Amino acid sequence: MAKRAATGVLLGLAIGDAMGFPTEFDDVARIAAKCGPWREMALALSGGVAVVSDDTQMTLALGEALREATAAGPLTAARMEPPTRAHFLEWWASPDNNRAPGATCLRACENLSRGGRWQAASQLGSKGCGANMRVAPVALVPGLDPVQRSGAAQLQSALTHGHPTALAASDLTMQAIWLLAQGTEPGELVSRLREYAGTNRSTYRADWLGDLAEHGHDPDPASFVARGFDECLAALDRLDAALASPDPDADPCLATGAGWIAEEALATALYCFLLLADDPPAVVRRAAYSSGDSDSIAALAGAFAGAYRGADGWPAEWAAAIEYRERLLALGAAWDA
Repeated sequence: MAKRAATGVLLGLAIGDAMGFPTEFDDVARIAAKCGPWREMALALSGGVAVVSDDTQMTLALGEALREATAAGPLTAARMEPPTRAHFLEWWASPDNNRAPGATCLRACENLSRGGRWQAASQLGSKGCGANMRVAPVALVPGLDPVQRSGAAQLQSALTHGHPTALAASDLTMQAIWLLAQGTEPGELVSRLREYAGTNRSTYRADWLGDLAEHGHDPDPASFVARGFDECLAALDRLDAALASPDPDADPCLATGAGWIAEEALATALYCFLLLADDPPAVVRRAAYSSGDSDSIAALAGAFAGAYRGADGWPAEWAAAIEYRERLLALGAAWDA
């Protein structure tokens, strides 16, 4: 039976997001008072619906933009940027954009709404996790080659978060999801990501990013992109150290970071996934029961678990309750086919 990885990723991301949304900004003591033991944490419902944050909303915006772009022909920056900008701006202007959205996304979208070149709108000083928390769809689109996947992952980040670490973390997050969906075992994942980072460390994807690096302060484009991958590799060092003496019952943010910045969100989500890879509900519970950016950490951890175990890894009652379920399932079905 096919594992339906795309559906598993999208459901897992949204379930993790909904699990972590009520605990974001809380320390572990407050989470414990509300939720009880982490292994028994329930999926919070409001009127029977598991409400998600801007993480899932922006993932859907990117995913639906990619469907439009690939319907027009092979994916290129020229085909991807206009619908992605349009969907991001639709999210920005929506009355449903009331889920504590990130300041960087709001500033960049306001700039994008004025028209002009997107490079002028990008926030080069921000490496918040608002770009890699939404990148999953890039890993799921069938038929893309490695350069298209890397370029698209970095471009979708750069529209809002232009810091090289945001670009690199988006690229590595995408690659982790792609590898797991293709059958990579959890024990091999970090070494494969290190290999990928090393291979791509100084590759500036000008066909996708244009002159973005010229807006920074690095001596050349290769140095610009290397700065981001180096910070991500340092985060993977911290992940390896945490995995050497793991403690599933401790706040994961103490091991690999609170997740407000891109490389920490990647590392802490990977830590939660790798601790509990064979139990997807436990993955998102552990990630959501954390003192940092709980919804984004749990969204990424859920995406990793869904890529590895597929759609059937999630409890049917959770999948049935998730907000935006029909849109998530439509994308998943199209890409699993």
